[in-house]
Amino acid sequence: MITKTTRYFVSLFSKLRRYSKQKLGISNTILLLSFFTGVFGATAAIIIKNLLHVTASFLANAFPHAQHNYLYLAFPLLGILITIFFVTRWVKDDLSHGVSKVLGAISNDNGMLKSHNMYSSMVASSITVGFGGSVGLEAPMVLTGSAIGSNLARYFKMSPKNTVLLLACGCTAAFAAVFKAPIAALVFAIELLMIDFTAATVLPLMIAAATGIVLSILFMGHNVLFFVSANAFNVKNVPYYIILGIFTAIISLYFLRTLRAVERWFSKIKRKYLKGILGGLILGGMIFIFPMFYGEGYIYINDILSFNVPELIFKNSPLYPLASFPLLFLGFILAIILLKVVATSITTAAGGVGGTFAPSLFIGGFCGFFVSYSLNLFFGLQLPCFHFILAGMAGIMSGVMLTPLTAIFLTAELSSGYSLLIPLMITSSISYLIVSPIEKYSLYGKKLAEKGELKTHNKDHFAMRKVDWHTLIDHDVAIIPIHSTLREYTRLIAQSTRNLFVVVEKPQKFAGLLVMDFHREIIFDQSKYDILFVEDLMIEPEEFVYEDDSTKTVIEKFKRTGNYNLPIIGSDRTYIGFLSRARVLTEYQNFIAEESGE
Repeated sequence: MITKTTRYFVSLFSKLRRYSKQKLGISNTILLLSFFTGVFGATAAIIIKNLLHVTASFLANAFPHAQHNYLYLAFPLLGILITIFFVTRWVKDDLSHGVSKVLGAISNDNGMLKSHNMYSSMVASSITVGFGGSVGLEAPMVLTGSAIGSNLARYFKMSPKNTVLLLACGCTAAFAAVFKAPIAALVFAIELLMIDFTAATVLPLMIAAATGIVLSILFMGHNVLFFVSANAFNVKNVPYYIILGIFTAIISLYFLRTLRAVERWFSKIKRKYLKGILGGLILGGMIFIFPMFYGEGYIYINDILSFNVPELIFKNSPLYPLASFPLLFLGFILAIILLKVVATSITTAAGGVGGTFAPSLFIGGFCGFFVSYSLNLFFGLQLPCFHFILAGMAGIMSGVMLTPLTAIFLTAELSSGYSLLIPLMITSSISYLIVSPIEKYSLYGKKLAEKGELKTHNKDHFAMRKVDWHTLIDHDVAIIPIHSTLREYTRLIAQSTRNLFVVVEKPQKFAGLLVMDFHREIIFDQSKYDILFVEDLMIEPEEFVYEDDSTKTVIEKFKRTGNYNLPIIGSDRTYIGFLSRARVLTEYQNFIAEESGE
């Protein structure tokens, strides 16, 4: 059956490829492919969700409920080890941080993702999360959908620009399908992937998002992820949403720093299975004390939205008897916020596969609950906790991912809470404004940015990294020894079409420059031909270009000096050649135009 289906699709796309070349044209082909990308991307997202359900159901039914709490110690460990085995023996590639891989493909590989990315993250994340890994499925879904779009583009031999566009369509479709949030999916592609906002790009993204949401509704129903009946917010509560924005910004910074610290610590352990065992045991112990760390944790966000907190959140936890004391309960909520970050970091650092969307929403929801519950408890206020829970989600997403618009629209669509747009905007923007000056790059783009490989967020800087000025060196500038006379200099002028000459000492050491315009009168005074030497006429340039200078440094030197040409020398002043400002800027502009499709 699978073989017949595969053959059918191969035959269909072979015919479609021939037809598109002959009849459709590039624009219409992209629109058609955006639809198919939407279908396959959404289908992948639906399959991942069902794989998770199958895995979780199997574990729930295979073991007696009475032993379930103690098996929390074993399930995460087993899931991480199975994931490591699958990734190491079958995939043989790095699957961590799915969105980072998408950004890397856009920046370094013209949007090309490997074929295995169409299924590998889907399988690995289902195992990790299904066995209790404290991460989400959304980032692997984004990677899977993006890989589908990328490989469709490869099959149809699309240009790099259109490959990136179809990759974004796959990302949008998967995002829309899993969250039932088509607007947030569009905003995500534009805000995080930095897809150019034009009619030519938005229409395919809209088709993919619409396809994803329709399939999601058909197979998973209309229900939103979080159930709230949000009333219009009270303008008197604005100061408290600002407080929440500040708090979520602090937690976001803690999230980012902790995640990197845990990853650095685990990276010191070179044996993968030892890393997995250690991480699995620590995670299992944390889940034993805080059962809400098991899996995605969305159910517990709905629990705090219903405000039946102690009974539901701390059920099966050794802390349950203490949760009835208000101050202890508040301390436990803060512990959940801080330790969930550690649990998520350990899951991925130890070898599990998953994303940070779900943990961000989880932590954000508990942040909102913590702030509103604290204000109500200590100051006798009557703040609506469920409003603050939703605003907290937007605040953490905005701070961790540096995508405030995605955070606002996603939270609104997840909860049908559009009446709370203003509180979401306040908290999200405050969090973003505090975090962004401190953490310039998001969780996903940090490592790429450090390598100068993050094209999506700073295309000018990326172009400066990609343009190699070493290929633009001019070796045609004439060279003259430093002890040459004016007569020898005039002979060289007669043979040259340039007005610029390099003075060298033996062996090829740069000594200075001769610019004919600076001593035009002297070169016609024959009485000085044999008594005046080039050493007396040469000048020292304001700046040099060195072999290890970056293109950005070179451009800054041209800008600072205003020179049209600069000499290139080695660290020991060995003369290499000349660099023209016009050639560097032309190459830079051509690169930008090519990337923009202009």
